[in-house]
Amino acid sequence: MSTQWLQIKAGRKAYERIQESGFNASDIELVLGASGGPKWFVLQGLDRFLFGDFFHRTERSIKLLGTSAGGWRFASLGQLDPVAASDLFARLYSHQTYSDKPDIAEITREAKKLLAEYVPDTAVQQIIQQGKFLHHMIVARCQGLTAVENKLQALGLLTSAAANTLKREWLGKFYQRVVFHHPQSDAAFTERWCDLPTIKVPLSTDNFQDALLATGSIPMVLDGVRDIAGAPAGMYRDGGITDYHFDLDLTGIDDLVLYPHFHREVVPGWFDKHIKSRRSTGKHWPNVIFMAPTREFTESLPYGKIPDRKDFANIPAAERIQYWTHSIKQGQRLAEQLHEWIESGKIREKVQLWT
Repeated sequence: MSTQWLQIKAGRKAYERIQESGFNASDIELVLGASGGPKWFVLQGLDRFLFGDFFHRTERSIKLLGTSAGGWRFASLGQLDPVAASDLFARLYSHQTYSDKPDIAEITREAKKLLAEYVPDTAVQQIIQQGKFLHHMIVARCQGLTAVENKLQALGLLTSAAANTLKREWLGKFYQRVVFHHPQSDAAFTERWCDLPTIKVPLSTDNFQDALLATGSIPMVLDGVRDIAGAPAGMYRDGGITDYHFDLDLTGIDDLVLYPHFHREVVPGWFDKHIKSRRSTGKHWPNVIFMAPTREFTESLPYGKIPDRKDFANIPAAERIQYWTHSIKQGQRLAEQLHEWIESGKIREKVQLWT
């Protein structure tokens, strides 16, 4: 028996659709991309298949919702060659190096350099002018001490984390969820999100790069982005603060939602990582197709784990780059398995009902 590298779960509506007609690009209305930094590398093979083959099978517009690394992944879509753009992002990110003790300024400079090469002005124009891939990215607009760029920011983070521990809704006292959306989308599906204060801001050639930089601006790691064009004045930081892996009401999406994820667990917000009781169960995601690497896949990687940001500090640069490059290559197994299941019809027996 061949090893199963990919696990697929689906809510009731999505499960029944797959049983009836298989797994079709024309059924997908929204794709989710979670925060997680280098964890994304194991999904790059899937992205290559989805961006270069699967989505070309339909003419419909597809909405994209990403935070942090998820938003950066999706910036490949809408460019003239999405697969080449995805490959470029993977190479640039996996080969990043810093000095022995990089500070926030150095890390921010390197992020801006990567952004300028991966999503230059010409790519932004392509993304904004096309209408097949409709980008939506979440950014956290900070309030109080979480907005400052000095040591007091740490106090603001600790206070907001403590408030979140007591009640997730209390994050709204510290952060406003801002959904930057493609100009051809009204982002109406976000109007059911009542857990935190949420506003919508159209994307444009003037703010796309800043919004993308902001959604990946991890507090105390990178500088925040101040006063993004077209948005309320203020300091903007990583969208994963409010929506790390998402726990949002997606019933505003009429068709199906595709969620390729690097982990078998879904953690709602950044501060929920160590609160084991806070995990999305899929109860309110009847239309979601969720796919993630199996435990066997993860154990097959060097160090028996998927890449993460701690690798920058824990693994020498040359060894880390080799490990990350290998993980990207191994992720192609996920794409090959999904493609085979779709073409053979085995997808019907491989998908599990997410109850």
